Amino acid sequence: MVTKNTFTLNPPALNAKGSDEHIDPWKPLIYLNIYRTALSAFFLFLAITHSTFHPLGSLNETLFTQTSLYYLVFACIFWVMIQLKKPNQLVQIHSNVLTDCIAILLLMHSSGGIQTGLGTLLIITVAGNSMIVPFRSALYFAALATITLLAHQLFSHYTQSEPTSNYTYAGILGLIFFAAAIISHKLSIRLKESEALAVKRGVDLANMAQLTEHIIQRMQTGILVIDNDNDVRLINESAWHMLGMPSTNNLPNLSIIVPELVQQVKQWRKNSDFTPQIIRPTPLHANVMPRFAKITQDSKSGILIFLEDTSVMAQQAQHLQLAALGRLTASIAHEIRNPLGAISHAGQLLEESDNLDKHDKRLTRIIADQSARMNTIIENIMQLGRRDHSQPEVFKLKTFLQKFINSFMVNQHIDNRVQTSNDRHEEISIDIHPDDVEIRFDISHLEQILTNLCENGLRHSQSYTGKPKIELRGGITPEFNRPFLDIIDHGSGIDSETAQHIFEPFFTTEPTGSGLGLYISRELAECNQARMNYIPVATGGSCFRITFQDPRRSIS
Repeated sequence: MVTKNTFTLNPPALNAKGSDEHIDPWKPLIYLNIYRTALSAFFLFLAITHSTFHPLGSLNETLFTQTSLYYLVFACIFWVMIQLKKPNQLVQIHSNVLTDCIAILLLMHSSGGIQTGLGTLLIITVAGNSMIVPFRSALYFAALATITLLAHQLFSHYTQSEPTSNYTYAGILGLIFFAAAIISHKLSIRLKESEALAVKRGVDLANMAQLTEHIIQRMQTGILVIDNDNDVRLINESAWHMLGMPSTNNLPNLSIIVPELVQQVKQWRKNSDFTPQIIRPTPLHANVMPRFAKITQDSKSGILIFLEDTSVMAQQAQHLQLAALGRLTASIAHEIRNPLGAISHAGQLLEESDNLDKHDKRLTRIIADQSARMNTIIENIMQLGRRDHSQPEVFKLKTFLQKFINSFMVNQHIDNRVQTSNDRHEEISIDIHPDDVEIRFDISHLEQILTNLCENGLRHSQSYTGKPKIELRGGITPEFNRPFLDIIDHGSGIDSETAQHIFEPFFTTEPTGSGLGLYISRELAECNQARMNYIPVATGGSCFRITFQDPRRSIS
């Protein structure tokens, strides 16, 4: 299943000098040999078909044909040498230039001399090879071509009595060779510098794109890009988690993933001043606040959707509230505990009096009980106010539960000697599948939550069935692939109307309860970006489910 768009960029690397090592240095030789092969094949075709035009081969047709043939043979040999890359590149370049000079010299001689214009063919040879060799070698190629022309002109002057004016033409052509060599070499340097700069910029852009992709995927803010048809074009990891880890194969439509978000997108398209509303993709996920923005000014452009996890914002606000609550509870404890202690002490002294009848002693008992209840409420409020930031860590759920149950039963003075299996006591049983389920949670917070739920579960089971019994079941939710833990008791259960209020502070159905236990438990769960919900049990009893955050996703 493809969960998000990812880009793997492997930009070409530059050496310390910024040279273009990624370019094949043999390519220029290949291009020059294509020119050499085409030229020799063209001349050979003209010679074989006797369709040569004046003055080609006019002086010595046999020499022209043989030269064209051998020139083509050498071009084929050069193809093999280039493929084998043997001998080295510099040796092949010099041999190619020498072959071109000799072949064009013989073709020019067989066609009537320098006035045929065949000498200009050496310009391409000199200019092309000067681009891939050092400057001194470029001058050497120009000098070699010039000497070749002058030597031929000198030979033709004494053997064929050619006019002396051809020396001027040979000299001018020689100057052109030197100009072509110098200009081509300087131009090649500029081209290489431009190529190196372009490659460097390409590397920078590739690294920037890779860095941007990495930042987008690691952002705590969800990023979602949709096109004009509401098809998902990009979704980062945070958005994927917020929306319930949907399948993103074959560009799914947003209406399939979050239908209620599509309605807000439609309203925002009609009115850009529309204020988005908080949505909850699934019951087990936190509330999400969407924000919309156009990618371009085009009305048909895609839309960029930012998704903010409101639980994170609520957590930050909660920390500020708890800091204020901590200062308030400190003053409350000081102002209330002293008179409360005096009332409790006076009630104890009054209870010890011999002059009280049975009705008065009952009243003193009420004073003691209610004083203890008020002290418990103050302790719970102070505990909530002193609560530190969560320090989550990854650990195996089953291993933690085994240690917790053993410690809990000792603290509750429950005989844990009788066991039905390795993980099952008569009072509390553990059933985790698979065994290696891992969660990310603050251990002290989870201990506090389980202590509160297990104490409530044992008490309700005892009062309803006459026997305390709790089941701890956990695993991975199949629909969202997130770890969970169910705490199930065998009490009388909770009716639907009461279940709507059990997580409210100070709500309780027992005369001696403070009404803060479940409220604090849920707060601790949300502090670790987990969800705590009540699930009715069809067979009787109560089930509190803790749905943990994906352990692979860190908590900011």
